[in-house]
Amino acid sequence: MSAGLDAPVCGIIGLGNMGGRIASRVAAGGYEVHGFDLDTERAPALGIPSASSSAGLVSAVDVVLLSLPDSTVVEPVVREIHPACRPGQIVVDLSTSAPSSTVELHAHLASSGVDFVDAGISGGAAAAEQGTLTVMAGGKVEAVDAVRPLLATFSSRVVYMGASGAGHMAKLLNNFLNGVSLAATAEVMVAARKAGLDLRLLLEVLNHSSGVNFATLNRFPRIVEGDYLEGGLTGNLMLKDLRLYRDLVQALGVRTLNAQGCIETFELAAELGYGEQISNRVVDALGDVSGGIRVNESEGVR
Repeated sequence: MSAGLDAPVCGIIGLGNMGGRIASRVAAGGYEVHGFDLDTERAPALGIPSASSSAGLVSAVDVVLLSLPDSTVVEPVVREIHPACRPGQIVVDLSTSAPSSTVELHAHLASSGVDFVDAGISGGAAAAEQGTLTVMAGGKVEAVDAVRPLLATFSSRVVYMGASGAGHMAKLLNNFLNGVSLAATAEVMVAARKAGLDLRLLLEVLNHSSGVNFATLNRFPRIVEGDYLEGGLTGNLMLKDLRLYRDLVQALGVRTLNAQGCIETFELAAELGYGEQISNRVVDALGDVSGGIRVNESEGVR
């Protein structure tokens, strides 16, 4: 990389909810950062130079970070920037992408001497802002090691999972468990509310019992107070991840008896108009079809 491994110039394509926060962390870490987003106001709002095109950005940087919705967006972007890439560059995909697509893109870029690292991230917007994301990386170990200092500006843990696609595979497995725990806990909280239980006391019990999970620990103590933790993963993005998980395990020949119910829960949320809201609003969707229940202690039954 032209600027050297210690201080590569970094470009970020996709400056949305996660990408914008990551760009800020990278810049705060002392790196020169350039950005590109279809919304041309986003880079200036972050105080970083804005490229006129994704290909233009690539020509000015050493490492390219992609923070995009999924493989259907990542694939055309990679093929668009490929002609502008040069040997020795590293492209890091922070998106939640299909592992099979990742492997194909890795081979596609490798033909030009460009490394492609799949780097699934977990922790949400709050962790991105605080620089405490977990990164699950796949690809050539040398490429992952080269970008570790850069990844460390927005993560507290970088785990090398293996060859190309392994990082994105780990991310999908994690996101499935994330979706299941959220959907199941939402269902339990609606039932508890309808049964007249004190939700704060129930959460205290759950968090010291075998039912404890990420949603009981980190989501619902805030939700019952009326704070849905806005700004995180939307319901539609959660639904997309769950469908990717289902496709993955089916391709692996693994029987899944749990994916469809979780998918249908978030499909319900989308049908009721919560799809573009934070995925935590799935509890309101379940409440809507259960008699107008709200787990916010100040609202109750509407």
